[in-house]
Amino acid sequence: MPANDGRHHRTPHHARSTTLSATAASIILSVAACTSSTSATSTAHQTPAAASGPALTGAGSTFDAPFFNLAFAKYHQQHPGVTVSYSAVGSSAGIGAFTAKQADFGASDVPMTAAEQAAAHGGTSVQVPVDLGGEAIAYHLIGLPRLHLTGPVIAQIFLGQITQWNDPAITALNPHVSLPDEQIFVVHRSDGSGTTYIFSNYLSSVDPTWAAKVGTGKSLHWPAGVGEEGNSGVAEAVAHIPFSIGYIERSYSKGPALIEAAVRNQAGSYVTPTAASIAADAAQKPDITPTNFSIVNEPGADSYPISGYSWALVYTHQASQATGQALVALLDWLTNSGQAYAAAVGYVPLPPRIRQVAHTMLGQVTGPDGTRLLG
Repeated sequence: MPANDGRHHRTPHHARSTTLSATAASIILSVAACTSSTSATSTAHQTPAAASGPALTGAGSTFDAPFFNLAFAKYHQQHPGVTVSYSAVGSSAGIGAFTAKQADFGASDVPMTAAEQAAAHGGTSVQVPVDLGGEAIAYHLIGLPRLHLTGPVIAQIFLGQITQWNDPAITALNPHVSLPDEQIFVVHRSDGSGTTYIFSNYLSSVDPTWAAKVGTGKSLHWPAGVGEEGNSGVAEAVAHIPFSIGYIERSYSKGPALIEAAVRNQAGSYVTPTAASIAADAAQKPDITPTNFSIVNEPGADSYPISGYSWALVYTHQASQATGQALVALLDWLTNSGQAYAAAVGYVPLPPRIRQVAHTMLGQVTGPDGTRLLG
């Protein structure tokens, strides 16, 4: 930690840290109160008279929620008899709801493990890629130019090893920026999250210390920071807490207090999460499967390194013909025509080869009599 050179009369570090922590804790409580009063369920509403078809339910990833909210509403406009209710509860909770047969489909930014699939009450399942996005490293430092950060530096911040914004490791990457002598307040996910999986998968791929001490997973033993539920919870906290930092799906990184860092990729370029940079990263790995799905830190000068796909979880054998047909039709539309709505909320339309993967997966789903449901 840099020493105070005495040129300014400042509050001692320990006092400022205590004040910041107390202030941030107060803000966290306020944010939690606001977010907890907001329903996590998005429904494509219909009038009772139009309720002639199935009511489909899904649960899982908050990474997916902005895209699902828009796309499902558009689908309902085109198919008034079908309603879709989606609960953005996080990938782990979504997998739990799906495997307990409490939802018609699940959604997760990391496919289910073999153990999770074996525990599913509905038998075998298929996992369908539904969207492509990137995660912003969002921070709250108003009035400064966009910062450059590397994977190892980000790892040290979330490990609690870099604690001040003007730490030499950060200033070395940003020599022309006057960084504040302030404590970094780290915000991470508190719930089991596919967003966390992608973020930790990236850090594990670029920093051996992170890989050894924390590793990759939907739920982690965090060495520093405070937890918030969902992408929206982390985004709200960073937006309200000065000098804070967090990781969020890029469609949540809106507002003047949320600035996206430029992250150094494998080629040494500093890139932000844009549709072009996320697509460039995905293009480096054109073939993915539920067991070989990671696209973090792909090569290429234009690639944004914290990118990933999200997946819908569907039982291969549907107990209800009507529900099964409606679900397969919805997801086939979502992974084809529905991709037209992806860019409007910060996602990247699925590449053609990935759309074909989705179509092939959905082609395996059958009704009660064993006939395939994909028309």
